Amino acid sequence: MDEGTFLEWSLKAAEWGATYRASLRDRPVRAQTSPGEIARQLPDAPPQNGEAMETIFADFEKIVVPGMTHWQHPRFFAYFPANAAPVSVVAEYLVTAMAAQCMLWQTSPAATELETRVLDWLRQAIGLPEGFAGVIQDSASSATLSAVLVMREKALAWNGNTAGLAANPQLRVYCSSQVHTSIDRAIWVSGIGEDNLKRVPVSGPMRGMDVGALEKAIIADRDAGYLPAGIIACTGGTSTGACDDIGAIAEIAQRHGLYLHVDAAWAGAAMICEEFRDLWPGIEKADSIVFNPHKWLGAQFDCSAHFVRSAEDLVRTLAIQPEYLKTHGKNGVINYSEWTVPLGRRFRALKLWFLLRFHGLDGLKAMIRNHVAWAQKLAKRLAAEPDFELVTEPVLSLFSFRHRGGGDADSHNIALVNAINDDGRIYLTQTRVDDRIAIRFQAGQFDMTEADADAAFEVIVEMARGLGRRA
Repeated sequence: MDEGTFLEWSLKAAEWGATYRASLRDRPVRAQTSPGEIARQLPDAPPQNGEAMETIFADFEKIVVPGMTHWQHPRFFAYFPANAAPVSVVAEYLVTAMAAQCMLWQTSPAATELETRVLDWLRQAIGLPEGFAGVIQDSASSATLSAVLVMREKALAWNGNTAGLAANPQLRVYCSSQVHTSIDRAIWVSGIGEDNLKRVPVSGPMRGMDVGALEKAIIADRDAGYLPAGIIACTGGTSTGACDDIGAIAEIAQRHGLYLHVDAAWAGAAMICEEFRDLWPGIEKADSIVFNPHKWLGAQFDCSAHFVRSAEDLVRTLAIQPEYLKTHGKNGVINYSEWTVPLGRRFRALKLWFLLRFHGLDGLKAMIRNHVAWAQKLAKRLAAEPDFELVTEPVLSLFSFRHRGGGDADSHNIALVNAINDDGRIYLTQTRVDDRIAIRFQAGQFDMTEADADAAFEVIVEMARGLGRRA
């Protein structure tokens, strides 16, 4: 592709993106295709000869776009958001065009130094004290894996990477049933093993870890010959927004010499609003924390903020320095590839820099406060309907509910979720609460308005009662 053609199609792609974003309310939120429908339109073998960009782009619009679920849709209320604020998209255009591999300071000094600064901005924004250092991971899964590897190495006196787990005592890690499945994967990949991830019972309206049961489990394991290594707590669990008592858990961690990692992948963004920090008092005592600006702050995926109290421990766990990766003649530089599992690194800091400068903290706080207020209003409206019940009260902008229909309640509510999503005007998901199906709602899409929350109420009620008439 020559320079002129590159310019032409770059402009067309940017124009298409702007038009696409403007048209989202006219599209169904979830892809309305059936399994295999996209694959049947693709050739079995790769092309032998190049094709015209006009043909490729036409097929993109004809084949690919209809099979996409529109995560930037203002009525995307499923999972958690994966926001890409328009200013973040513009930054990603630039990152994509430069296509830098930012693994070391010397491979792009601006990428490293910008990352250091914007992560410190985020540290200040969410109220973490000085002394925490930050790094951008691709996802909370990678941050959690890194934290588990650090807790493993510290517990084994830095002997795990060299001697292997077989030569060391059997480790234990503690969490509740409300943590994300990324914790399970981190335990698998780290070699600790699922059987050594101890699930502590939860209690109370916030479904937080029972701290008394946690300490008893640690003592019992130590007495049985196991080696407790760390605790993984959560603020804003994925299912219903469960929040652990971070301060009380931190005291137990310190008393028993355990590493404490806090997964706040979704809810951490809300901590830019001072009034929501009562969900994680004691967070300053954690050893590491992760939250995802690519969820609720608007930084295009992937962008996960991982804060650690001891960068030295993280580097000691992950850094490998062959001669070809050493930076000679430059002292005091950070090579962020030594802070992460992957060696390769994209220039993720640029979109954060654009985002924070364009919207400012005040603009982002207003968005989050609106989402919380609109979700709480919707929860009250549904609770006031005679055939609906709230299952879990709102935690920030997340709550769950159930429709009282005929027959089996679980089957009925699964049918309702499917009917809503097949309708296409909004997108919801289900979860299990106390082993019963509940429907999960979260507000968080960057361009959402109060009218979108009102539309969600109308669609939910309409589809539920329509389902009841067909039953």
